[in-house]
Amino acid sequence: MPILVIISCSDNNQHSVIDTGIVYCSEGSPESFNPHVGTSLVNFDASARMLFNRLVSIDPNNGKIKPSLAHRWKKSNDGLSYTFYLRKHVRFHTTSWFTPSRFFSSVDVLFSFDRQRYTNHEFHKVKGKTYNYYNSTGLDQNLDDIEIIDEHQIVFKLKEPDSSFLFNMTMEFASILSEEYAQNIIENQYPKEIFNNKPIGTGPFIFKRYQTDAFIRYTSHPEYMDGKEETDNIVFAITPDPSLRYARLISGECDVMAQPLSSHYQLLKNHPELNVQQQAGLNLGYWAFNTQKEPFNNPKVRKALSHAINRQTILETVFSGLGELSNAPLPVTMTPHHHKYLKDISYDPELAKQLLTDAGFPNGLEIDIWAIPIQRPYNPDGQLMAELMQEDLRQIGVKATIVSYSWGTFLSKVSRGEHQTALLGWVADNQDAGHFLASLLSCNARTSLTNRSFWCNPDFDDLIFQAQRSSNINVQRELFYKAQEIFREELPFLPIGSGQTIQVSHQSVKNLKVRTTGGISFSGVKKEVAQ
Repeated sequence: MPILVIISCSDNNQHSVIDTGIVYCSEGSPESFNPHVGTSLVNFDASARMLFNRLVSIDPNNGKIKPSLAHRWKKSNDGLSYTFYLRKHVRFHTTSWFTPSRFFSSVDVLFSFDRQRYTNHEFHKVKGKTYNYYNSTGLDQNLDDIEIIDEHQIVFKLKEPDSSFLFNMTMEFASILSEEYAQNIIENQYPKEIFNNKPIGTGPFIFKRYQTDAFIRYTSHPEYMDGKEETDNIVFAITPDPSLRYARLISGECDVMAQPLSSHYQLLKNHPELNVQQQAGLNLGYWAFNTQKEPFNNPKVRKALSHAINRQTILETVFSGLGELSNAPLPVTMTPHHHKYLKDISYDPELAKQLLTDAGFPNGLEIDIWAIPIQRPYNPDGQLMAELMQEDLRQIGVKATIVSYSWGTFLSKVSRGEHQTALLGWVADNQDAGHFLASLLSCNARTSLTNRSFWCNPDFDDLIFQAQRSSNINVQRELFYKAQEIFREELPFLPIGSGQTIQVSHQSVKNLKVRTTGGISFSGVKKEVAQ
């Protein structure tokens, strides 16, 4: 029988953050360690990429889908079913609180999706968490059934063909969790919350300890399906202050740091002991207008505010020139579907004033700008960006108050629509334009809480739906272009631009790759220690 033991996360033992292995200065605390309910890169870095696997994954070298927990798959001729053939002898983690008695199987795949799609599932409602990513992909509407053929063969059946399906299955929400672990929690009448806080996966590392807002400890999985990692220990040193992250990296307290401030970029670049990696990212920073609140339900007001912003100055100042402006709701790197021929959202204060007058605000208005509190590739400095916009808006008679919260509170409040406007962004998991557009702008994404503009246009949704049901790339491009033209006419948010993903590490850290999708992965990474 498997063993389940509850242990405290808050023991009195004192541990230094500096440890053998690799220390990563991360930018924030995870929402939980359950990848099904997360929405941020901070969460996915700490959970999905360290602790779990999906049926399929993305090859970082070519962007193509490759095997993971499934060693192969087969799509039916009508595009309505996908059969996955699962790897054998894959071990779940053994920890001080759980020892598995069996290998990974089809039962775990079924459990991992059933808990997301069925509201009456015993592990669906765990501490009020919601399944935003699962819903935003449209699987909540389009997944018809999942059928277990045998222990190592499982079939996903769709109601309509979906060209995004396999891409969706590479995403973090599709991580496979242990059904046996869940059942033991039920059988032993332990609180279900430990499912989120004491994770069990099949991934390259095993969760050891989390000191809230301080650090996370991991150790290598000795029976990992692709072989044990060379690095035995990984520590996430949670460091929201970018200046402190910078100082910790320079002093050697950290081996790797998350997205640096633009003001630190050149200093890091010139440091002989550091390796600065950068790459154009699949991301988009934007200024969201809450269209459920007046006057942001008026397109003229949204256009006026958009034309008041000098995005080129933002690019030069906040991004240090390491980015590219976008007039479309897709990253400029998302070719061929990014609509580069859309009409420019020009910086034009006089036009902005006229639009405000036309909308009934000749004397201006008062608004708030919620500034993202952490550094992301799509927004290296939310406070500075908000301050630049505040001054631009003052020039057209708009008084803007800057608001900010801790990262977790910020996400929660914005998801509930408490903001008037907010500086936000999105990082693509792959080149799937349909998922990107649907996640940020579809009517369905208002309830899945990823559409922070709360805008809904049925014509836009229909174009995205048609594009996702087509396998012809030219047809897809035409449909996505038409959808982006609707967006440009309505401007539920102001696209600002796509920033570069920047990653900094000491020269002793080897095989660390910069991800176009942002975030970080330590699989295959090692640290050379001087003898």
